Amino acid sequence: MNEKETIILTVAGEEEVRLDKYLADVVEDQSRASIQRLMEAGEVRLEGRVVSKNAKAKPGDRVELTIPPPIPLGVLPENIPLDIVYEDEDLLVVNKPKGMVVHPAAGNHDGTLVNALLFHCRNSLSGIGGVMRPGIVHRIDKDTSGLLMVAKNDFAHLSLAQQIKDHSFTRIYAAVVYGHMKEEKGEVIAPIGRHPVDRKKMAVTERNSKEAITHFEVVQYFRGFTQLKLRLETGRTHQIRVHMAYIGHPVAGDPVYGPKKVIKSLQGQCLHAQTLGFVHPRSGEYMEFTSPLPSYFDQFIKGLPVE
Repeated sequence: MNEKETIILTVAGEEEVRLDKYLADVVEDQSRASIQRLMEAGEVRLEGRVVSKNAKAKPGDRVELTIPPPIPLGVLPENIPLDIVYEDEDLLVVNKPKGMVVHPAAGNHDGTLVNALLFHCRNSLSGIGGVMRPGIVHRIDKDTSGLLMVAKNDFAHLSLAQQIKDHSFTRIYAAVVYGHMKEEKGEVIAPIGRHPVDRKKMAVTERNSKEAITHFEVVQYFRGFTQLKLRLETGRTHQIRVHMAYIGHPVAGDPVYGPKKVIKSLQGQCLHAQTLGFVHPRSGEYMEFTSPLPSYFDQFIKGLPVE
């Protein structure tokens, strides 16, 4: 947890590239400025040699990037009410409200789910996620509501993380998307990676991406919108939001991947993590939990004319 992380990769593509820009595009949670600082500190090697921050790299070049451990920011417990759906000695399932950030990051050092968990669980949270993400096995976006798994110890964390990796973890979402979905059932199979221009966004891309699969089923048609049930087979960052926008049906209210004219009354995307299922790490029993649609979601669909 307090050790440096070393990332080794091979430069992809067909043309010579600025190494700092390339690394910022492909390495998660690293900006171009932070990559340049690592270069100046001698933490980036190209074909075994320390390089300057304006270095260029060719396709096939081997890059070794060493990232120092994060500096603890003193995440403090906060007495924030939690909607706990299930809890035992190994884990808990929390129903996260829309608008709550999962873990501290730049600009959000308090008021997060982690702050609330530290107060509720005291010292009983797994440490695998690091000092900033204790107990966090998987995430949902700030403006996505719904069920989230939290591990109280490393034993549970490793088991749950492996289930996610093996695609045996059940994650079903409810969403309202723009437009009339022509197919009542289907799947989107399209790789997701960092957006080539805007690093704050993800995109369907072949470059430095990972496999992403989303299954969808129509629940109800409205005039101009469709309510969907979506099952994640993989769990990439912003996966549902990116996939729905990719097929021309962005999630209603999505300020990042939706139309420029945002549905302000929703205050974010109309997306709810409704069902969560997993094999309990200790008992081996399959457990599944379902969260009812929150009021913001329910009120929105009640205001839509049925098609």
